[in-house]
Amino acid sequence: MRVKRKITRWPMLLVAVFTTALAVALVLERLSLYIIAAYAIVSLVTFISYWLDKRNAQAGRWRIPEAHLQLLSLLGGWPGALLGQNYLRHKSKKRAFLTMFWLTVLVNLAGLSWLAGAWR
Repeated sequence: MRVKRKITRWPMLLVAVFTTALAVALVLERLSLYIIAAYAIVSLVTFISYWLDKRNAQAGRWRIPEAHLQLLSLLGGWPGALLGQNYLRHKSKKRAFLTMFWLTVLVNLAGLSWLAGAWR
């Protein structure tokens, strides 16, 4: 018997807080609209990549390499990855993958902070 995992709300909350922070940075002219649009596009591509990878895994077909999923997260797709992990229930249990995922989130946020001038 397969036990269904409960979908939690904290990933959506984290993405909402991040989106709000991006909006505030835009209003304060700390970030360009291009950077915010890039986050949206890369997050969408990342979510779709998680969906395709899960679908291919279930069908026993070619998989997207984990390194590619991690690279997408590093480049700003981590909100889409987080939502994919939670809502698609994909790549959400493998500890080594999750450790690297959260490292990519931290590195991405550090880069974004530098871009926003937080450390100047």
